[in-house]
Amino acid sequence: MKLKSSTLFGILLILFGGLILGSNLLAATTGFRIQWFKIWRFWPVLVVMLGLMFTASPLLWRDKRGLGALYIPGLPILVTGGILFLASTLNNWEIWSFLWPLEVLALALGFTFAALTIRSVGLGVPAIIIGLNGLVLQFCAITGFWSAWSFLWAIEPLAIGLVLLMFSLRYHNKPTFIIGASFCGFALVAFLIMLMLTFTGWWAFRYIGPALLVAGGILMLLLGLVKKPSDQDILTGEGSAS
Repeated sequence: MKLKSSTLFGILLILFGGLILGSNLLAATTGFRIQWFKIWRFWPVLVVMLGLMFTASPLLWRDKRGLGALYIPGLPILVTGGILFLASTLNNWEIWSFLWPLEVLALALGFTFAALTIRSVGLGVPAIIIGLNGLVLQFCAITGFWSAWSFLWAIEPLAIGLVLLMFSLRYHNKPTFIIGASFCGFALVAFLIMLMLTFTGWWAFRYIGPALLVAGGILMLLLGLVKKPSDQDILTGEGSAS
């Protein structure tokens, strides 16, 4: 059975009007008055209900995959209502100072659910990029360690690399896989280098830099010592196997 939006809003208006009417009748008959200024702190429930309307639609009508796009606005609205509810009921609006990145994470989650519902690989791109940035923002908001961006900026090339890897696995494209792996490798190296610079300074490169060069040279020597099978060896091996 379909539930029209006008029907839903009508039910909400009936409930809201009935609540006010009941409180007025209660005050007229018993003299007891509801302290609305305290109950009004629960107003974010309306925002939560709006978010539930968006997110519930794809679950109620699963045969309509296009409704999965409603997750993108629905989950951020739902999270916004939850944070507003905590801030209003606890009367502590400073809670926003360390919970606001949940909005970014909710948006990423919305893209993820939309991608799974609609079965669109393209929606996974913003999900990965926004999600990784949201994790970094949440870490900085909780710890107050905003200077961590000096080395956490490597999350950006990592996100690009993961997106390329996702597409390469989906479409079996080897060049895209190589480029994606290169981005991820660059992100890892950049992260380690900037992390080292942040906590030790440039002096570490006097020793670590040359050590990395030596390690790279040893690796190349070892690769050179490995005997590659010649065409004759391959043919001989195939002939003996046959």
